[in-house]
Amino acid sequence: MLGRIRKLLLVLVAGITSGRAEVPVVKDALDFHVKDIDGKDVDLGSYRGKVVLFVNVASRCGHTPQYAALEQLWEKDRERGLVVLGFPANDFLWQEPGTDSEIKQFCSLKYHVTFPMFSKIVVKGKDQAPLYAWLTAQETAPVGKGSVSWNFEKFLVGRDGKVAGRFAPGTKPDDPALVAAVEAALAKP
Repeated sequence: MLGRIRKLLLVLVAGITSGRAEVPVVKDALDFHVKDIDGKDVDLGSYRGKVVLFVNVASRCGHTPQYAALEQLWEKDRERGLVVLGFPANDFLWQEPGTDSEIKQFCSLKYHVTFPMFSKIVVKGKDQAPLYAWLTAQETAPVGKGSVSWNFEKFLVGRDGKVAGRFAPGTKPDDPALVAAVEAALAKP
C-alpha cells in the first residue's frame, strides 16, 4: 500500500512541478493495474468488452471447492466473453497463508484451474487493495455495498466495466441467480 501511495505522490509532484496535477481517474473496475500470480503487471483494461467475475479466493476455506465450479463456468462461457479472475486473500481466519507459487500449485493440481489468477491481495481493512476498495464502494445487488464478508465473494462486472451484481460467498458459481446474472451480462453488447 505504501508503494502505491508513494507512486501516486510522485505522479502528483511531477504534475505540480510541470504546472498541472495529473490524478488517475477511476471510472470502472477495469481501470486498475494488478499483478498476476506470477508477478507480472496486468492492465485490467485488457478485459474491456468482456464480462468479468472477480472472486476473492482461499485454499483452506469451506468454500474452496467452488474453485471447481468457477473453472466449469469459465470453460463453459469463456468463448462467449466471460472471464473469471481469482484474487487470493488471507483476510479471513488465515485461510490463504501460502505464497503465490504455492497457491498457483494448489489451484493447478487440486482443481485444475486455468482461469487467470492474481497475486495475493488484501480485500478488506486499512490495507485494502484499490481494486477492492472500488468494488466494495459500488451499490450492487443482491448484496449491497460494503466490506467483503468472506472468501469467495463474487463481483460480476459487465462489458462496460460497471458492477452488474455482487454475490455472497455461499452463492455457488452454478447457483441459478448467479448464472442468470452472467447470462444477462453476456447478452448485452
